[in-house]
Amino acid sequence: MTAYETLQTKFGAELEFRPFFHIEPLTSREFREQRINLADYTAIVFSSRHAIDAYFKLCEELRVKVPETMKYFCTTELVAKYLQKHIVYRKRKIFFGDGTPNSLINLVGPKHKAEKFLITKSENSADVITSLFAEAKLDYSEAVLVKSVTQDLKDINFADYEAVVLYNPSDVKSLYENFPDFQQGDIKFITYGRSVVRAFAEHGLVSEIQAPTPEAPSAARAIEIYLENKK
Repeated sequence: MTAYETLQTKFGAELEFRPFFHIEPLTSREFREQRINLADYTAIVFSSRHAIDAYFKLCEELRVKVPETMKYFCTTELVAKYLQKHIVYRKRKIFFGDGTPNSLINLVGPKHKAEKFLITKSENSADVITSLFAEAKLDYSEAVLVKSVTQDLKDINFADYEAVVLYNPSDVKSLYENFPDFQQGDIKFITYGRSVVRAFAEHGLVSEIQAPTPEAPSAARAIEIYLENKK
């Protein structure tokens, strides 16, 4: 039983999952605007599967041959294993961290310090990784490979919901693109992720519960705390 199924059983809660946006790779034309030559780099940093798909798609479109000597640094093992979709995993130099930006720096260490890194990111991703690469005086560039595309939400009546859970700054962007005059009023929000909190602050929105925290390490636990408080 998943954490969300447990919530439904324990509280009789109804959960509706609705994507506010979806991820698309940049077109080769959009990517060229960044003036980055993919062939210049000897190592690449991935923090998502979307970025991996976008990278290899762009290499194909731009006729860039990915060298067998390319080194891949991934934020987690899950992301690293996804490389199997595009390359022969066991024959490549692949490294993965524990999900924290610092773990990537530890992977680089003195052994890979001379590489020329390309840090892949989405349009709304935080710059924590690049800040650490800068502090370590590594040779790197950043490249946005994917973009968020807003979904049509105009059929949603937020007053019908006890609470709305948002995970990504693009959720907030989608909210205001669909409802330019949106006012929070009595609508309760639960947020997961520091970047969402920043987006909330920019728009003057208030979150009932923010996660992750020691008390609420997951979005499901944040929802559980909210429901417990409503008893």
